[in-house]
Amino acid sequence: MTAPLIWLLATIAQDTTTLTLEQAQRAAVANHPSLASASLTAQATGEQVAQVKSALRPQLNIAATAVGADAGTTIAAGTLQAQGLATRAAVGFGISQLVTDFGRTHELAESARLRTQSLEQNIGTVKARILLEVERVYYASLSAQAVLKVMQSRVDMQRSTLRQIGALAESGLRSTLDRSFADVAVSDAELALFQAENAARAADAQLAAAMGEQGPHRYRLTDVGLPEKVSDQTEELVEAALRNRPELGAAKLNVAAAERLAAAEHRLRYPNISVLGAAGAVPFHRNGAQATYSAAGVNVTLPFLNGGLFKSRQIEAELRARSAGKDVDALQIQIAAAVRTSWQDADMAWQRLAVTNRMMEQTNVALRLAQSRYDAGLSGIVELTQSQLALVSAQVQSASAKYDYLQRIATLNFAIGALR
Repeated sequence: MTAPLIWLLATIAQDTTTLTLEQAQRAAVANHPSLASASLTAQATGEQVAQVKSALRPQLNIAATAVGADAGTTIAAGTLQAQGLATRAAVGFGISQLVTDFGRTHELAESARLRTQSLEQNIGTVKARILLEVERVYYASLSAQAVLKVMQSRVDMQRSTLRQIGALAESGLRSTLDRSFADVAVSDAELALFQAENAARAADAQLAAAMGEQGPHRYRLTDVGLPEKVSDQTEELVEAALRNRPELGAAKLNVAAAERLAAAEHRLRYPNISVLGAAGAVPFHRNGAQATYSAAGVNVTLPFLNGGLFKSRQIEAELRARSAGKDVDALQIQIAAAVRTSWQDADMAWQRLAVTNRMMEQTNVALRLAQSRYDAGLSGIVELTQSQLALVSAQVQSASAKYDYLQRIATLNFAIGALR
């Protein structure tokens, strides 16, 4: 075994971590920053509900005032007030309580609550995409490691052939040209092995990224069994997708939130009724003024003319709600198409499994015949080399077909909302 190959195999063996698909998925859910970001965004939006509802609670303000003024002066410009200015120092509070705005604040709070629920549904979408990426990369890594084993076997096969032909050439039973062809085949196999190792390393790096990890990693992955053929009931799968896809649920909640906002904008034309109160003490004041003050009242605000602002805001909100409804319709079409396409891809991958199995059997038979013909002197090294390459190609196709089918199944599970 050459020094580079010894180094290569030693590198593969060291610093490896045994990993199952379930462990990879749990690590991704626990570590991936995108999922944490989606969760924090939903929590932040949830605070808007409390912000809106705060208008329904009492508002209390405390103030302290100190004024120095010329004696006998009054405010003469910049305001409609006409009271006199007085030197004083006072402290007091004012309180107000909204009695009713005819449901506007309630509608705004409901709209904020529905937007929060929509973002919580979005957490499910982000999680499903992360799980899909983990499965896809996990199977790709298994495929790369399987191809790597095939390439290692190819190197062993080509070297065995080289030793055989070398012995025959030394005894004069084969030409040096055959030996040269065998040398080239060994070099080509070693080059393919290095390329396969690079692909396996790249797949490990992608798997680490899918799990939300940083730094180089080497994984010894636990293989996954081959599932059964996907169901032929595609319309049932479409119905399941329309029930289960979290982004569709989020889109419907966005429609409801937009409709609540439109209802709130409609209530802008209604009056606001509040009760007000104020009280305080004036420890330093002008002679003749009282040392305390208090007052209470009711305030009714009725919009009258605002240049059509409120009407325009209502129309805008209603149009946005209708637009959100059309987005739901478009998303349903996209989901149905994605399910059907994913099913077609999975079905094709299943059929490919049978073809690659037949190819493996055929190339094994062809290689045995080519080896026998070459040993009997009935054919040349080119025929033997081509049969060996055909076998290696079939082995690679067979190794990748299984994991391609698993990836297609994962994509279909995502499309129907089964990844949670």
